Amino acid sequence: MKFVPIVICVASAASFGQKVVTVRVDAAHTVGEFKPVWNYFGYDEPNYTYAPNGRKLIRELAALCDTPVHIRTHNLLTTGDGVAALKWGSTNAYTENASGKPVYNWTVVDKILSTYLEAGAKPFVEIGFMPEALSTHPEPYRHTFPKGDIFTGWVYPPKDYQRWSALVVEMVAHCVKTYGRTETASWDWEVWNEPDIGYWHGTPDEYDRLYDYTSDAVKRALPEAHVGGPATTGPASPKAAAFLRQFLEHCTSGKNYVTQRVGAPLDFISYHAKGRPEWIDGHVRMGIAAQMRDVSAGLAIIHEFPKLRKLPIVLSESDPEGCAACQSPRNAYRNGTLYPAYVAVALKTILELTQRENANLAGILTWAFEFEDQPYFAGFRSLATNGIDKPVLNIFRMAGLMRGDRIAVESNGAVPLNAIVENGVRAEAVVDGLASQASNQVSVLLWNYRDDDISGPPAEIHLEITGLPAKRVLVRHYRIDQTHSNAYTAWKQMGSPETPTDEQHRALERAGQLEQLQSPEWMNSGSRTANFHFSLPLQAISLVQFSW
Repeated sequence: MKFVPIVICVASAASFGQKVVTVRVDAAHTVGEFKPVWNYFGYDEPNYTYAPNGRKLIRELAALCDTPVHIRTHNLLTTGDGVAALKWGSTNAYTENASGKPVYNWTVVDKILSTYLEAGAKPFVEIGFMPEALSTHPEPYRHTFPKGDIFTGWVYPPKDYQRWSALVVEMVAHCVKTYGRTETASWDWEVWNEPDIGYWHGTPDEYDRLYDYTSDAVKRALPEAHVGGPATTGPASPKAAAFLRQFLEHCTSGKNYVTQRVGAPLDFISYHAKGRPEWIDGHVRMGIAAQMRDVSAGLAIIHEFPKLRKLPIVLSESDPEGCAACQSPRNAYRNGTLYPAYVAVALKTILELTQRENANLAGILTWAFEFEDQPYFAGFRSLATNGIDKPVLNIFRMAGLMRGDRIAVESNGAVPLNAIVENGVRAEAVVDGLASQASNQVSVLLWNYRDDDISGPPAEIHLEITGLPAKRVLVRHYRIDQTHSNAYTAWKQMGSPETPTDEQHRALERAGQLEQLQSPEWMNSGSRTANFHFSLPLQAISLVQFSW
């Protein structure tokens, strides 16, 4: 059946200034597997993991889809009392007694890893930071964020690489003994975090030495383990690009500090990509172009090394900006629908960039979790607040409902890939989508997004699905907007209570879940074609599923 626009709807849309967008999805045209690369998450504060709200959120993340979610945290080896604070955490895994003998204590590390595993998640183990007893400059050790320098004694190289190596061997061996060899071998082990900036107060060569000792220790304890790095900052920066490039050169052709042979084991490559939001004329303007330039620059550097082109790539932090625990007007996007709409655009753009480079993208890690003992909707970059899910968590619930193969999408409201990388989405909104097909279902994720958080008209969507294998389909329509899947709006409508009552809290929990825009309905798809029409507000996302 040929698609015919509904003239009455078009005229109505035009009269109200709506943008009319035709989206065509070809269920018979597969463009690759729809891998759940989005199901990676991480955060600074490991001790929030096993707090009640942390456990709750871990369970929700693990339930997002039918493949395991991967979770990364800083500070797994940091010295301290296990009390969390913003951008801080500790496990006291390594100390030394009065005679200088190492003392290992895995109690807190196990609380963290067990929380993941009991929920069905996979640890993405970031090996860091430097225990106080091993640091070359241990004092001062604990920072006092947001006051003063956060890069204190925990960011320095070890004073004894052999003892550092022994610590890593003990850590991996303990995990093998506690959680089993097969389970532990399924984890990724990443060496340090952002060594090109203040997180590493050593030279690039010293990081390469740390990597050699760490990767050797991991492999000695568990030869089949996956170890990688260097988790550098965005490669669109010349300094970060140079660091990533020299590290890859070291792994492929440099002299190994441990074995004295050429090269170092590298099972995956990780780097970070960040956006750059601004506060302009009283509103937030997102900087998605900066994030996409980081992604593109990193892929180009990896492509320079033929031996590495097929290695898995993990964007082990991929976010709209840098500091989850920081608060400012330019971060006002975090509570509302602008954040999930941004994530949707970023997901498709990253998929297209990696497809263009023929790269092996394994994961896109969202650096966001939850913050304990903070006001409701306090403005941190998080997935939930005081046990209440924020709208951004629902974009991942939508993605989790998509499975199978990715299928072709054409939209006359799309913005070309190069334009997003170079300029973002500034001149006008992008109305575009991703689609997948499983054995008995087609899922279409659609968004109406613009970098500027200002009011604008909705888009009138004319969605056409061709190549359906059934003549009758059940349609489900999920939505994130101001009044659906949005606990922030519900909280404001309550008067923004500082301490919601039990009844209000339960209502907010319900409001934070993914909602359907309307009840499911059956529709005839004619000659294997379905047409579906709806209005999509600016900074809103729809997931439309056709099942049979």
